[in-house]
Amino acid sequence: MPSSRTGRPPVQRATGRPAVPRASRDNPVRRFATRVRKAWDRPLTAYYLILGGSLLITVLGLVMVYSASQITALQLSLPGSYFFRKQFLAAAIGGVLMLVASRMPVKLHRALAYPILAGAVFLMALVQVPGIGMAVNGNQNWISLGGSFQIQPSEFGKLALVLWGADLLARKQDKAMLAQWKHMLVPLVPVAFMLLGLIMLGGDMGTAIILTAILFGLLWLAGAPTRLFAGVLSVAATIGVILIKTSPNRMARLACIGASDPGPGDHCWQAVHGIYALASGGLFGSGLGASVEKWGQLPEAHTDFIFAITGEELGLAGTLSVLALFAALGYAGIRVAGRTEDPFVRYAAGGVTTWITAQAVINIGAVLGLLPIAGVPLPLFSYGGSALLPTMFAIGLLIAFARDDPAARAALAMRQPRFGRKRAAVRGSAGAAGPRRWNTMRRRAAARSSGER
Repeated sequence: MPSSRTGRPPVQRATGRPAVPRASRDNPVRRFATRVRKAWDRPLTAYYLILGGSLLITVLGLVMVYSASQITALQLSLPGSYFFRKQFLAAAIGGVLMLVASRMPVKLHRALAYPILAGAVFLMALVQVPGIGMAVNGNQNWISLGGSFQIQPSEFGKLALVLWGADLLARKQDKAMLAQWKHMLVPLVPVAFMLLGLIMLGGDMGTAIILTAILFGLLWLAGAPTRLFAGVLSVAATIGVILIKTSPNRMARLACIGASDPGPGDHCWQAVHGIYALASGGLFGSGLGASVEKWGQLPEAHTDFIFAITGEELGLAGTLSVLALFAALGYAGIRVAGRTEDPFVRYAAGGVTTWITAQAVINIGAVLGLLPIAGVPLPLFSYGGSALLPTMFAIGLLIAFARDDPAARAALAMRQPRFGRKRAAVRGSAGAAGPRRWNTMRRRAAARSSGER
């Protein structure tokens, strides 16, 4: 056997073993999916999704309102930032409302249900008084506040139905009364029909559809049987068909679904030009502020059809981002409603989620040509302070409910005072270690002075 330079026999190296594939858990895709799943299941996920998603939608909406409304403002001999400044003021007030609502306890929200309902009914009835109510775009559903400021009481009717309906159903569930169909329907359905009647007196079919969706959402969460649910749905559908058949304007809107040509008399002008705006955007859009359709071609570019301008200027990437934000907001609301044990929180969170999701679907579906144009704004995104204020208060409700979850409350309690506890612990440890360190230094000094080694 040949020897090495030191005279020792060479070390026998072990024969190489065949490579063993790594475990499936080392797969980067699976590791990433596991991390996402764990982050998704954290107690504060819904809280951050609601807070972050709503703020992002609002900020992006302010940017698009400024971009889409400049030409309209100049055509009306107004400053280019006129509509943006009004929307920014409404967003600032709405932010305060959202903060207040997010900090209010659940009991106070329930106590506000009846006053908000009474105020909404009074204002909606006041709209029909001659000299007080105003007609905008053929709908008598506005009240002038002086100057250029107006209010649409029907928007606050959505919030009133959510809070009052959730409180009513929660009290009936506590008394085990929801098992009987008459207690489930009365007085929820009659009050909802009263609100719908006040809205339809002004001709606002779009808001009536949203209010109907909220009513069905509350009944679904209350566990209405299929027969009862189908009965109420058939009555509402019959009334809706009658209202559409008796209105030439609504029939014309219904005929514009999927239209690719304005048609005779340009009845489908708005729907077709909304499609033109989306089609010309491409993947990443023509650039912020570079829309062509907002130059007088697309009516209501900064309100009902702001999603079309977003598609034209920001492209498919921008529109998909908006859809993803609304999807995240809807998921978070469903998660809050599904994980709570408080019946009021479940009904209120489900009602708010139904409200925002249904309104977003109806608005975006109309812009895409899949649904008739209902004249409803995109929540948190379109121009309109009357729609923005109650919606931001409703977002504050969801934030309060997400914070009130026991697991989220414990996570927030552990996270907030951590810095203060850490500093206190450092001070305490320094105070305890100070005398020991001083005594050790004294002993060392005494040992050196005595010649001890």
